[in-house]
Amino acid sequence: MPRITAATVAEHRANQERVLLDTAHAFLEETGDLPSMRAIAERAGLARSSVYHYFGSREELLNALVRDIFPKWTMRVTTAMAAEEEPSRRILAYAVANVELVHEGAHAVGSALATLTPSEALDEQATRMHRLIQEPLIKTLEELKVQDPEGVSGLINALVHASTRSLESGSTLGAALSNLATVIEPMADQMRRRARS
Repeated sequence: MPRITAATVAEHRANQERVLLDTAHAFLEETGDLPSMRAIAERAGLARSSVYHYFGSREELLNALVRDIFPKWTMRVTTAMAAEEEPSRRILAYAVANVELVHEGAHAVGSALATLTPSEALDEQATRMHRLIQEPLIKTLEELKVQDPEGVSGLINALVHASTRSLESGSTLGAALSNLATVIEPMADQMRRRARS
């Protein structure tokens, strides 16, 4: 049993899990890959065997990272959209928030997930996450009376993915966001005019 360094066992466990999650995320941001449990333990200042008291495998740790980051990602996107009163402006807010999160390193977890052997649990979790993140965009498109909100949402997300690829290829955040605005703003303005006609 690891030495307790908090007032309660539950608090100690939560603290250690937080350290391991932060350490794993730092590795992902630096290298784009989740290293061995030994490497994570060493950087976190724990014995390798101690890590397994909290996460039974790399896959379990990565799943925990997804559960940790997803609510923050969703909150960031929904907050950015809610700040825009005009529905058409929410479309660009959605795209910008997602690209900024990628730029800040949050996307590293998703990239690492893709390197794992696909499992039903991971696939379900990824599908559920993408759906929940897209829901406010789909609702905005419905509010703008877009004929196929889900289809258009997919096209907007394709633009977001293209922007993230440009970041990974060396584009600056400013250039990526400027390109997004160049494409999305005229489209969103047209949606707004149609919704009002």
